[in-house]
Amino acid sequence: MTSNHLVIEHCGETLWLLADKAIYWPAHRALLVADVHIGKAASYRALHQPVPRGTTSATLARLDALLQQYPCEQLIILGDFLHARKAHAPATLARLHEWRTRHDRLKIVLVRGNHDHHAGDPPATLAIEVQDEPLLMAPFALKHEPQPHPEYPVLAGHVHPAYLLRGRARQRLRLPCFLMDAQVSLLPAFGEFTGGWLVEPGHGARVYLTGGDQIWALA
Repeated sequence: MTSNHLVIEHCGETLWLLADKAIYWPAHRALLVADVHIGKAASYRALHQPVPRGTTSATLARLDALLQQYPCEQLIILGDFLHARKAHAPATLARLHEWRTRHDRLKIVLVRGNHDHHAGDPPATLAIEVQDEPLLMAPFALKHEPQPHPEYPVLAGHVHPAYLLRGRARQRLRLPCFLMDAQVSLLPAFGEFTGGWLVEPGHGARVYLTGGDQIWALA
């Protein structure tokens, strides 16, 4: 059965896995996303690579839709909010500030990822709280790098997890996925212009696939 969200119990918490590659955590009225990569397409165009335009606006529009659909008091970004220093370009920052004014009462926390260390923190005028990993919100350690924490199960990003479906007639379909595990769980990349790393679930891990506006558990 497919839906635009799937409610699961994980490490004693109720989490909603969203088809649009995010997690809603109702106990904290929080939306969790990873690997937003604002400004990635612009960074590639600066290197004379033919990549699509409008990815920043599309990503922010998707955030708008999720924040409207789910009762959120905070947005938690598990790393790589800005892709590179070129994401500080005036046009990109103008779109970000316009978006922020629509959500001026929303608490936003960024757990720094590897791209954030290179890109630099978002401007203070965006009112985003920034901290190094981990952000401890019991029972989880919220991180960017998918490395175990000595005390808490981890929710992380960084690797842009994807799963390869294979059909009987040699069809192959690569889809973003959530990989939920007792020790380290992975969120798919939220950004519009991101690739994916194929994962193979270990013993006890669960995979949830996303495609279009649907999410479903891998049988």
